[in-house]
Amino acid sequence: MAQIVRASKFRHIYCDPPKIEAQFTNLRLATVTGEQSYIKANPKYFAIALQGGGGPVAILNMDKPGRMSMDLPILTGHTSAVLDFEFNPFNDQIISTASDDTTIKVWGIPEEGLTETIDTPLVSLPGHARKVTLLRSHPTAENVLASVGGENVVKLWDIQKACEINSLDTAHDQLIQDIVWDYHGNEYATSCKDKNIRFVDARTAQVVNTIEAAHDGAKSVKLTYAGSLNKLISVGFSRTSQRMFKIWDPRNTSKEVEKVDIDQAAGVIMPFFDYDTNVLYLAGKGDGNVRYYEISGDSPHCFPLGDYRSSVSAKGMAWVPKRGLDVMACESVRLMKLTTSAVEPLSFRVPRKSDSFQDDLYPDTAAYFPSHSADEWLAGSDLPPQTMSLDPAVRGNEPTTPKEKKVFVAAKTQAQLQTELDEANERIKVLEARLAAAGLDTA
Repeated sequence: MAQIVRASKFRHIYCDPPKIEAQFTNLRLATVTGEQSYIKANPKYFAIALQGGGGPVAILNMDKPGRMSMDLPILTGHTSAVLDFEFNPFNDQIISTASDDTTIKVWGIPEEGLTETIDTPLVSLPGHARKVTLLRSHPTAENVLASVGGENVVKLWDIQKACEINSLDTAHDQLIQDIVWDYHGNEYATSCKDKNIRFVDARTAQVVNTIEAAHDGAKSVKLTYAGSLNKLISVGFSRTSQRMFKIWDPRNTSKEVEKVDIDQAAGVIMPFFDYDTNVLYLAGKGDGNVRYYEISGDSPHCFPLGDYRSSVSAKGMAWVPKRGLDVMACESVRLMKLTTSAVEPLSFRVPRKSDSFQDDLYPDTAAYFPSHSADEWLAGSDLPPQTMSLDPAVRGNEPTTPKEKKVFVAAKTQAQLQTELDEANERIKVLEARLAAAGLDTA
């Protein structure tokens, strides 16, 4: 019986192996292991942890590949290894780092990139009792960051005010393996070593739903939300180490709406979901393949599209926001693949004959300005991500810095405020002495 092939504009998506001159090589990567993806990216830079004291993190420009120097400028200010990092989605020059030293630090990157080592962060956030393992930025609210600690606690922070918003302290009694925000940022979901997936009201830090025994296997479960489809995708293992992913409806978690078997292998799979095109990309740690599926809100929910195969195994993988893509070359997605000593850009393209902008491939995408402030979000504001056009003709007419985009100004620490107060009091004493010397009453 003939098989019906589903019509899809992404059915012929492909990725050519990156040329050596497009790669970033000679990297001395940190040897620390964990649940993190080991590399993160924004449209301008990508970040990786390096070997050395002080938790060194390199911030490399996307447009400057080649053989890297042994003395790269770095961010260094932790007292132990950096385990994860996260770029601010609304400010390409801000990155947060999480460390084994139990702290989170927020750093400013100069507009020209990192040209010299920086050892003083903009903000330091103590609060976790054990190492900080994962960081996730809020998708719509400005300067809101979620962190996961080794004490099995999730904390939310306002990084500009340098203060904790709330803390989920008692919901997990085992290792938290992953954390993801939903499309609006009202909830986040976590996976745990106890095999349960928990949905948490982010404003109140209360668990509102639980999927028990989401995957039977003992290995790590990774999560991603399917954008505006209002579905959660979990990637895990069966008892026999069969890799699979399941699609869940958060409104009815009694049973998955779809289960897809992938293969039999040991590596944990990292999921990346393209909110604009509803295409799911799966990249395995320890193997070189990237598989992609089109996800639908209606049954059947999943349609295989193809895969990219490579003999070079991946240690980690990072998603590049759509603002950083070459849209005139029909680049649909770019993943930054971390190997043992290099970073390879994987460019996924849709073949088109026309040289003009393909608006059917590029609907409006997440913009570089927030939908609301941290205070507005906490007060109950519920807005989807702001969007922008990727058409160069339209983007050329947009202001470089929209009014909605604010400059990051870190709140002053108590020590800084005390120093300013002491200086002001000394200045007052000097002025009072001058007035007294002039015979004027200072009372």
